[in-house]
Amino acid sequence: MVKKVLFLLLQCVAVTSLVACSNNSSLTVDKWTIAYDEQSASIDLLQGDVVVANDLYASYCNGERVVTSREYTHRSFKQSSVNDVFGAGKVFSVVYTAEGLPTLTHSFYLYPAIDYVLTDFTLQGEGEVASNYMAPVNVDSMQPIAGDNSALRMLFVPFDNDCWIRYASHPATFVSLTSYEVTAMFNNDTRNGIIVGSVEHDNWKSAITVTCDTLNNTFASMRCYGGVADSLTRDSKPHGTLKGASIKSPKVMLGSFADWRDGLDTYGEANALIAPPKAWNKAVPFGWNSWGALQFDLTYEKAIEVSDFYRDHLQCNNFHNADTLVYTGLDSGWNSFTEDQLRAFVERCKANGQVAGIYWTPFVHWGRNPRQYIEHGEGYQFKDVYLYANGKHQTLDGGRAIDPTHPAIEATMKYFSDLFTRLGYEYVKLDFMTHGAMEADSWYLPEIQTGIQAYNYGLKLIEKYFGHMYINFSISPAFPAQYAQSRRIACDAWNKIKDTEYTLNALSYGWWLDKPYQFNDPDHIVLRDATEGENRARVTSGVITGIFICGDDFSAGGAEVDKERAKKFLTNADVISIANGVSFRPVEGCGERSENQFIRIEDDNTAHYAIFNYTDQPLDATIDMQRIGLDAEAAYTLRELWSGVESEATGSFQVSVPAADVALFRIVKK
Repeated sequence: MVKKVLFLLLQCVAVTSLVACSNNSSLTVDKWTIAYDEQSASIDLLQGDVVVANDLYASYCNGERVVTSREYTHRSFKQSSVNDVFGAGKVFSVVYTAEGLPTLTHSFYLYPAIDYVLTDFTLQGEGEVASNYMAPVNVDSMQPIAGDNSALRMLFVPFDNDCWIRYASHPATFVSLTSYEVTAMFNNDTRNGIIVGSVEHDNWKSAITVTCDTLNNTFASMRCYGGVADSLTRDSKPHGTLKGASIKSPKVMLGSFADWRDGLDTYGEANALIAPPKAWNKAVPFGWNSWGALQFDLTYEKAIEVSDFYRDHLQCNNFHNADTLVYTGLDSGWNSFTEDQLRAFVERCKANGQVAGIYWTPFVHWGRNPRQYIEHGEGYQFKDVYLYANGKHQTLDGGRAIDPTHPAIEATMKYFSDLFTRLGYEYVKLDFMTHGAMEADSWYLPEIQTGIQAYNYGLKLIEKYFGHMYINFSISPAFPAQYAQSRRIACDAWNKIKDTEYTLNALSYGWWLDKPYQFNDPDHIVLRDATEGENRARVTSGVITGIFICGDDFSAGGAEVDKERAKKFLTNADVISIANGVSFRPVEGCGERSENQFIRIEDDNTAHYAIFNYTDQPLDATIDMQRIGLDAEAAYTLRELWSGVESEATGSFQVSVPAADVALFRIVKK
C-alpha cells in the first residue's frame, strides 16, 4: 500500500490549478489524484497524500448476475474538460470492454478547490441494455479514519419520514448497515469523515451499504448503488429496470472532510446545484395548522375563531414573520366545509393579515372500493389507477398507492388546483407522497421504468398545477427536493418531551436538508397537556429547525390554559427571531437516539446555542467553547433567551437544565 501511494505521488505533482498527468491512466486536479491500478484493475483516489479510496470499481446486475468492472478484459482511458454547475474541471474515464458484455464507461469528475469527486458510469451495447442495480462506488477494503476506533460512527439516513422512522448514529460494531441516498462515516472525536451519496434522483432509489470488521471495530467495505427497493423504501417488489441503448448509474459524491458536518452540508449544497430549491422570495412561513389538536374536529366556525385569536393575541405581540404575516392552514377535514365557507375563510385570513393554507394527498386513495369512480377523474375507476405489485394493489398507512402518470390523476390535480386558486389559497401541504414512488408492475406511461421516474413525473405535474403556491411536503421521500419549498423533517410530533426528542432526532442528522429545500419543517408545535418546560423545549425545537407552525386549539371552545401558554411562549421576541429558516446543526454525532446540543453561528459571529434535557432528572453540564465552534480564548456575553439571565464566560461555561426542558443562549463575543 505504501509503495502504491508513493508511486501515485511520484506520477503527478498536485498544484493549485488544473493539471493533467502525462500518463493518461492518471489525473491530478488541484489536491485530487485519481489513477488506474493495473494490478488490481481498479481505481485509487487520493486527496493530497491521503488515500480516500483504494481499489474502487463499478458493478451492475446483468440479468441474474452481478458483473464488476474488474472482470473486463480490455480497458482504455479518456480525459476531457467539463464546465457545469460545479465549475470548470476535468473528467477521467475508464472505458471497459469485453466479449459478451456491454461497454462500461466509468467516469470521475474532478474540480479544483472542492472537497469531493463525483462519479458515475454508463452501460452501452449493440442492442438494448438493461439493469436494475448499478453501483459506481465499490470499495472492498476501507481506508482508516483518523482517531480512536471506539469513536467511529456511521449515519443511518432513512429514505422517507414515514412510520415514525428515525435517523441513527451507529458505532462501527455492526456487521452490515444500509443507509439511503447518503451516509457519513466519521470519527466523532476528531470529526474527520467520509461522505458518500447520490446527487441525482431522477431514475434511481440509491443506498449505501457498509460492513464492519467487528474484531477491530473498523469499517471494512462500502458500496453506493442505485437500485434499492425494500421495506424501508416502502416497496414489495424489486427496483424497476432501466432499459435502453445506453443507461446510466446515479451520479455519486465521494468526499473526505475534516468535519463530517461540513461534509453533509456540502452534500446538501451539491444536490442543490444539480436541482436548485424551489424558489421563495418571501419571508419564512409562520403560522398554524389544524391537524395538531383539532384534527377531524375541525369546523368552519373553529377555523375562523383560531384566525381571530392569532390576530388579537399573537400577531400583535411578535408572532409573525418578517412580512408581518401568519400562515393559517386547514389540514385534513377541510372537505367538510362548503365552497362558500372555504372562500370566506380565505377572506377572513386576508382581513386578519394572514395567508390561507390547505391540504391534499395526490397519490393515495383512502377508500376501500376499487370500483369507485374517481371524482373529476375523466370516468376512470380507482382500480384503473392503483400501483400494482405482483398483481396486487399496494397499501401504506391505510391508503392505496396511485399511479402518478395516469391521466385521471392529472385531471384531479387540475381540478383541485383550479379550486384552491379560485378560492384564494396560497399554501398547500401535500401529504403521503411516498405512495407515488413505489415500485410497480407497470405504469400508465410505458416509458416509465422505475418508481422514482414515476414520482418525478407526478411531481412535475404538481409543479405545473400548484407551482404558484407555497408547497410543503409532509410524509415524503427526502429526494427529489426541488418541487417543494419545505418538507417535514420527521413524521408527526405533538407536545411531550418525547415529541421534541423525536423531531430533534431528524435535526441531529438531517439538518443539512435545508440546502436542497428552502426550509426544514419541524411539524406542528403543540402546547396542550404538557409542562411549561416541555412547552419551552417544543417551541425551541421549532425555531432551531427553521420555520414555525403551531397546532393547538385556539378556538372559542379550546382550553384557556392552552391559550395562555401560547401568549406566554409564542411571543418571546428573542426566541421567535431565531426562526429565520436556517437550521441549527449538532455539536456531536454520537447520541444513542438524538443529539441534545445544537449550534448556529451567524454571519456577524454571534452564536445561538441550545441544549435539551430529554430526561426526568436535572442536567448539569460544562460546555467547552471550542467544541461548540467558538474561540476558546475570547470572552463572551451569554443571554439565556427564555429567562433573560445574562452571564459572561471564557473557554467554557456551566449550564443547568431542569428535567424535560431546554436552555437557549445567544452568545456574543465581547
